[in-house]
Amino acid sequence: MNPEEPKRLTFRWDLDKTYLDTDFDTLRGLVRIPFESAADKVSAPGVSALIRGLRASAERRGVEVRVRFVSGSPPQIGKVILEKLALDGIEHDGITFKDQWGRIRRGKFRDLREQVGYKLTELLRDRRLEPPGTVEFLFGDDWESDPLIYSLYADIISGAIGREELRRILVALHVAPDLAAIADELTERVDRDDAVRRIFINLARRTPPRGFDPYGPRLVPTYNYLQTAACLFEEGVLDIPAVSAVVSALRDEYHYDSRRLVNSLRDIERRGHLSATGAAALAVTLRDDKVLPEFALGRSRWRDAWLRLRLRIRLRRRAPVAVPRRADYTQLLPALSSAPAGEGLQT
Repeated sequence: MNPEEPKRLTFRWDLDKTYLDTDFDTLRGLVRIPFESAADKVSAPGVSALIRGLRASAERRGVEVRVRFVSGSPPQIGKVILEKLALDGIEHDGITFKDQWGRIRRGKFRDLREQVGYKLTELLRDRRLEPPGTVEFLFGDDWESDPLIYSLYADIISGAIGREELRRILVALHVAPDLAAIADELTERVDRDDAVRRIFINLARRTPPRGFDPYGPRLVPTYNYLQTAACLFEEGVLDIPAVSAVVSALRDEYHYDSRRLVNSLRDIERRGHLSATGAAALAVTLRDDKVLPEFALGRSRWRDAWLRLRLRIRLRRRAPVAVPRRADYTQLLPALSSAPAGEGLQT
């Protein structure tokens, strides 16, 4: 193992609209959800190949890896979700479901739709189980409040947010007092570590990416899982075979053509989340491996050779990309304060 590698990589995933392409858009889709079998559940394009690739890439480098899911769905669908993960060939290290029925029995009807307090406390609880030096990557979507929850979590464990500021934020977000108190207690007990390297938000609602600027460059909005895979490749946690598997899945299973795949790489580079060198080196390698056979850079073979050399250097170095680590809550809070119970917290 490279001495610069973390001792453990933990990948935290949301379920609906991140891993599963769940239909929340229509009443018919909502009614069907509790009655769907594992075979009825549809994975987001390329996500299964990506999750499998993250584990395989880490294991090829001798790095311990952990894949965790946290969901706002009730535990009653747990059996179907486990079956779906097995169908997709995804190994995982646990799923946390929201105990909706328990909240109803305790008369906490307001908590049924609240996500910020629930997910934040679950993330903080689980962080205490991680050994020192664990590096995390978080995966969510733009459907509800994943960008905010993940950013709060990252800033709490890094020490960028203290308890007083967190209390003010949770009050502004209308988080239930009991959940806010638990979050406050966990904030005091969690070890401080700048552990969250990237937050990836799947743009299931096609929210304009610029709307996420206040969260800072640590948060990466992506239109598809090739864009996510390309950024993870540049971070050094996803290797070329794993990226190729994502491309192949998008092309063969979801009918992405070469132009769409190439445009995806160019878009994530244009938005500043992938360096020009990283994008070009990845594109050259995918072309050489016949994964994107139609792609041509229009450069000389000497330029291609230089890019391959840069790629080999990057893969040996495994240096993380340095980004500012704190969201701009002074800009976010005015918009967040008007949202009921922490719902729909995109800007």
